[in-house]
Amino acid sequence: MKKRILVSLFIASVLLMGFTQVVMARGNTNTASTLTVGATPVPHAELLNLIKDDLAAQGITLRVVEFTDYVQPNSALISGDIDANFFQHIPYLESNADWTSRLSSAFGVHIEPFGLYSSKYKNAADLPNDATIAIPNDPTNGGRALLLLQSNGLITLRNGAGLEATSRDITSNPKNFRFIELEAALLPRSLDDVDAAAINGNFALQAGFNPINDALIIEGADSPYVNIVVVRRGSEQDPKIIALKNALISQKVKDYINRNYSGGVVSIF
Repeated sequence: MKKRILVSLFIASVLLMGFTQVVMARGNTNTASTLTVGATPVPHAELLNLIKDDLAAQGITLRVVEFTDYVQPNSALISGDIDANFFQHIPYLESNADWTSRLSSAFGVHIEPFGLYSSKYKNAADLPNDATIAIPNDPTNGGRALLLLQSNGLITLRNGAGLEATSRDITSNPKNFRFIELEAALLPRSLDDVDAAAINGNFALQAGFNPINDALIIEGADSPYVNIVVVRRGSEQDPKIIALKNALISQKVKDYINRNYSGGVVSIF
């Protein structure tokens, strides 16, 4: 009788151990997961790489995929190749009906003040008559460039031109500036061939500019173009996205931004 009891207890303990191991395995499967985020290199990928260890401590492996243009990250997100992207502002997201029907802003992180740069002139007032100015060829950033020039008295746009203003909306151009449109990523390299170029903050930083010191004119920190993390619609409250938000909207990231970008990136939190 005593022997049968001992055998029964042994079998029960083995079964219990096996059950515990299965539960633990299932728990590990649910906890350990990968979050793939597409980003342009500076500052977006840099900020994401900064928080990898913070997410790893929560069982989330953050995989950062770098893109050097403004179209592929949204295409990759729609196709499911990545889980989120971090490179754009809301006006850009809303410039494409297919994007807005499938994608959504999860949260905002920072502003990258847009600036006008030149390798030939030190002040906007020095730009000559008939100067050639390069601007981004996507509607929202092209409009952003024109609005920057207007806010500094260099051109005037028609009333109601809005965030997607084009050169056709210019009603006053005292110095007869000529505008050419280029892909945003190519603008820093165009400076030898034009008199000035309006460049997105991330590409200016990537090219080695200090926006505060090097831009002829620059947006203020109250710019409406907040850079956002974008996800597929319905994924805004996914636990991994919430964890990403908490890691990015942190004092650690704020301090890093203040320490490393000299005003070329401004946190909104």
